[in-house]
Parts: sequence; C-alpha cells; structure tokens
Amino acid sequence: MSPEEIPEPAQEFASAGDDGLLDRAALVEAQPLAERAAGFDQIAEELLAELQRSDHEGAGA
Repeated sequence: MSPEEIPEPAQEFASAGDDGLLDRAALVEAQPLAERAAGFDQIAEELLAELQRSDHEGAGA
C-alpha cells in the first residue's frame, strides 16, 4: 500500500461523527508544552464528565 492510500486517522474519526473534538485537540497540540498539558487536561475532564453524565442517565432509564 502506498503512503497516499493510507487514510488519515483524523479523517476516519471525523467521518464517524464530528463533535469538534479533533479540532480542539489540533488546536491544543499547536500550543506550547505548558498550555498543551492544561488544554489536554481540560478536554479529558470534559470527556470524563460526559461519560459520567451518560452513565447516570442510562442508569435512570
């Protein structure tokens, strides 16, 4: 398989459902190291909160 035939992982995930996460991660990745760490920490906290919220909502159904 040539390099041109290998799909970009970001494109595969974006087609599965684009919620802006990839754009936010790319924005964070472009920042200096200290800001990058804080940015990824914030994204992780938001994702965890969303998972916990969906678990809670699923248990009540």
